[in-house]
Amino acid sequence: MEVMMEPPLQRLSKDSIKVWVWKEAIENIVGSAVLVLLFILDRLFSWPVWAGWILYGLVGLTAVGMIWAVFRMNLLHKHWRYGMNADFLYIKSGALKEEYKVIPMTKVQSVSTSEGPLLKKYELSSVEVSTIGRMHVIPALPKADAQKLRRQIALYSNVEVEDE
Repeated sequence: MEVMMEPPLQRLSKDSIKVWVWKEAIENIVGSAVLVLLFILDRLFSWPVWAGWILYGLVGLTAVGMIWAVFRMNLLHKHWRYGMNADFLYIKSGALKEEYKVIPMTKVQSVSTSEGPLLKKYELSSVEVSTIGRMHVIPALPKADAQKLRRQIALYSNVEVEDE
């Protein structure tokens, strides 16, 4: 049986970039605080010279990571796509390493939406589709679109809608 691959066309919300910026900022603040604490401990306890060099290397890696994060968020938004028909859910993600997923509706075990504090702030939700071996996530959709997608997947896959 040959599957006719439909190119996924639907995009994530533009606000997904804002959510990812906040998430990245929080992670970088926490990571930087840990590095500062390690530098203080290095000075207080006179750690070996090599420990200081490792800390400087970590600072360099953190700086490169912060710069890359700015580009990564835009690439994620630009290349994330999803689509669906009665038989399959299609997910395309990745800019440098593109990944296409074709999920048969017959393999879907559950479907739900979730939102953390950052998603809630921008009125977004993520749709989580569980199959036998994996959890597939479509992040940062407008809340109404996420609920509609969840209901549609549940209908096509014959599973109960969980969180209404």
